[in-house]
Amino acid sequence: MKALWLENNHVSLRDIPQPRNQNEALIKIRKVGICSTDLELVKGYYPYTGVLGHEFVGEVIESSDISWIGQRVVGDINAVCGKCEACLNGRPTHCENRTVLGIINRDGVFAEYTTLPLENLHRVPDSISDEMATFTEPLAAALEIQQQIQVKPTDRVLVIGAGRLGQLVSHTLALTGCDLHVLARHSLQQNLLTARGIRIISEEQIQPRKWDIVVEVTGSPNGFTIARNAVRPRGALILKSTYKGDVTVNFSSITVDEVSIIGSRCGPFEPALRLMEKREVDPSVLIVDEYKLDDGLKALDKASQAGVLKVLISM
Repeated sequence: MKALWLENNHVSLRDIPQPRNQNEALIKIRKVGICSTDLELVKGYYPYTGVLGHEFVGEVIESSDISWIGQRVVGDINAVCGKCEACLNGRPTHCENRTVLGIINRDGVFAEYTTLPLENLHRVPDSISDEMATFTEPLAAALEIQQQIQVKPTDRVLVIGAGRLGQLVSHTLALTGCDLHVLARHSLQQNLLTARGIRIISEEQIQPRKWDIVVEVTGSPNGFTIARNAVRPRGALILKSTYKGDVTVNFSSITVDEVSIIGSRCGPFEPALRLMEKREVDPSVLIVDEYKLDDGLKALDKASQAGVLKVLISM
């Protein structure tokens, strides 16, 4: 089968064997989305060799449970053991033996086929298009914030960054009725937010030490600095992006101000699917281009350009 293969910071289109795993469903990929993690892996932020990609929608073509065959599905990216301390204590996304689709010891979905355990799969409602379904994983990640902390309508909430994930974080936080502002630098990002009635704020307008909740989605040292300066004493600072290398942090000020710093990544798929089914969030507005797998290298190049939001690859 054809696949986009990453090795030594170089991506190539290759023919590789179709995956086979008797304990997992075989899925024919329909469409995939390119996210910032894929692009950072190419740059070498984490050592990975294999097929890239983890945002997908596909069709089950082989399964030990025949009721899944023919079903259109999306899938949780963490395949877990179910036996380690983390799994047994309700923290499966931190499984000590996990593999992660297209990230850790498991080939991803920039390919014609993939496999996943049945427990990872979620059926896609008929009313959700393939294009929209590719956003299930990042939309779930955005919803994870509300799994971790309570966001009240009275909270002043600031989101730093309005790229692929920042848009979804903003769209989901807006549903809480909180006093939401977003730092967005590119005109397309700003237009998408204002179309949803979400207020834009410039860096100069951000009041220091006044925000109850600040979500940092840029993954940059500068973004972290802005976020840290904005959060109030006893406020919450949510880190929604990974950082390449080290970030200098004044932990004494964080201790004195009693700021809660919360890392946040994977989230719940079923609520994400419900939001899209009800059209409470329509992430397909973020799509700027779509390529065939044969042109996957062009797709990655397009996605890496400044200000570009979601690029899809179809099989």
